[in-house]
Amino acid sequence: MRIVVDYGLCEGNGVCMTVCPDVFVVGSDDRAHLLVESPDERLQAVVEAAVRRCPRQALSLTDD
Repeated sequence: MRIVVDYGLCEGNGVCMTVCPDVFVVGSDDRAHLLVESPDERLQAVVEAAVRRCPRQALSLTDD
């Protein structure tokens, strides 16, 4: 699993960071950034929840 952030859509709402602070952080540019691009299986459920809850749908997952 790999996380992709669409920076054209991201508004830095911070929902992802609230749901999964081990993986997401909102930077000084008011955009979500990844602390871990390919999280391990123990984080899968919470990463999927963060992706679903993104208000701008700026996050996606790939199988890369």
